[in-house]
Amino acid sequence: MQAKKLVSVVAALGVLAACGANDPKTTGAEQSKAEQGGTLRILNEGQTLNYDPAKSSSLPITSLGFVHRRLTGWLNAEGKQVEVVPDLGDTGKASDGGKTWTFTLKEGQKFSDGTPIRSKDVKWGVERTYAPAFSGGLAYHKQLLVGGADYRGPFEGKSLDSIETPDDKTIIFHLVRPYGDWPWITSTPAFAPVPEGKGAEADYSEHPVASGPYQLSEYQRGVKATLTRNPNWDKGSDQIRGGLPDQIVFQLGQDASVVSQRLVADSGDDKDAFGSSFASPAQLAQLQGNASAKQRLVTSKTGALAYLALNTQKLTNPKVRQAFQYAVDKTSYQIATAGSAQLAGDTATTLITQGIAGREQFDLYPTQPAGDPEKAKQLLAEGGFPNGLENLDFVVSKSNDGPTKAQAIQASLAKANIKVNIRVLDADAYEAETNLAKDAVYDLTLASWQPDFPSANANIQPLFASSEIGNGGYNTSRYSNPEVDKLIEAAQSEVDPAAAGKKWVELDKKILADSPVVPLIYTRNSFLHGSKVANFFIADFPSYPNYLQAGIAK
Repeated sequence: MQAKKLVSVVAALGVLAACGANDPKTTGAEQSKAEQGGTLRILNEGQTLNYDPAKSSSLPITSLGFVHRRLTGWLNAEGKQVEVVPDLGDTGKASDGGKTWTFTLKEGQKFSDGTPIRSKDVKWGVERTYAPAFSGGLAYHKQLLVGGADYRGPFEGKSLDSIETPDDKTIIFHLVRPYGDWPWITSTPAFAPVPEGKGAEADYSEHPVASGPYQLSEYQRGVKATLTRNPNWDKGSDQIRGGLPDQIVFQLGQDASVVSQRLVADSGDDKDAFGSSFASPAQLAQLQGNASAKQRLVTSKTGALAYLALNTQKLTNPKVRQAFQYAVDKTSYQIATAGSAQLAGDTATTLITQGIAGREQFDLYPTQPAGDPEKAKQLLAEGGFPNGLENLDFVVSKSNDGPTKAQAIQASLAKANIKVNIRVLDADAYEAETNLAKDAVYDLTLASWQPDFPSANANIQPLFASSEIGNGGYNTSRYSNPEVDKLIEAAQSEVDPAAAGKKWVELDKKILADSPVVPLIYTRNSFLHGSKVANFFIADFPSYPNYLQAGIAK
């Protein structure tokens, strides 16, 4: 299954080293209480805003969640483990060893047009995602549902028979194999309801039928999108969304540096605004000497795994790949990322990211963060390269300070007699040579990954299953191990979360023993908000603000 990459890089915090930015309370200063009413403004760099769930990879707690509910959802709060909870339906009951999942919808749910939300509407929403014209969203479900591999959507007059709707409140999913994380899968955008028979038009995103607390009332590409209240939203059945503001306005096409300047100035309507993009080092530098702005900076405790991917089809000797674990200076990478080893994010030693239930902290290659070049040289010699390696192709994207980070890696590798040539590509060319390439020519590359849902499954499978090599998959290390593939399926099939967690930890260790990647850091993200924005927080997972709980303080 192909997953969507949600995050590429940490927001750097180094410029705040002397002003309390690394305080353990990383979610910002004390905020006023959010109240009912007002207009919440979200400043967005993008020219467009997508409200078609079939085409979306939006997290359950961000923009899509204002307009669309899903079968299940996420309940996250500061200091608590994120939970999968009922949204339109319950969290499902497994049968047939985890191959069949049955959900029951809540009573009295309506669309914004006043029509009832039925199980058939959830099924239709899922079926739409299979239509070629509506691809692009998260696709974990597509190969799991029986018949999904050959299904092309409902607009050709065919139904996906593996989704049953025996009555208006019951929906049953039949899977090709047991899958313990199915309740998390049903929290992805594909499981938002679309009224049966609707949504055939390409611009459905611009006039969707809402099930959440807001409906899209105005949309101007590159200018703004305005959300107003959905009068048929049932607040009593929705524990996920606060529904506090009367109106939400996305200002589109905003320059990131200008957004930062506006939020730092904190005047007029910008007091009711926040930026949807990570704060960058240059933007954070503007906070120097501005105590008010520093207090309005909200920072995640952790985030995506940044890693160095080693092309296992080129670097075939495990001893040679293990040498990289000792050759890389993770401290220099932290500094290149954020200007400060302390503030970039913790150095990483596992593939499962912090904040994921069942994660175990371990280190198969214990050394100082600065590395151990002599140990690396020893492993290279054992692997048949006593004089080191030369002319390795190190491909990186020019975005997100890729070249600067690559230079830090290059310098540390050189100390272990590993010499690399950095090749910088624009974003499209980088994708073509890494994720899309059938036969990759690079030796190593930098990448970053945050799971699409809070399960170790979403850490491991997209990056290390053989099925994810090329064709848009994210297995950039080109790692293919039949035994690991079988163990991934076994862990996915485990319905008991505790038992599954143990299997994922063992996979974490087994994969790292083969050294297809070098974990670098668990990145941090920062976001700035206006002084009247309240209840604006980042929980332990994901490393993004919970849009749905934010409001305006009077």
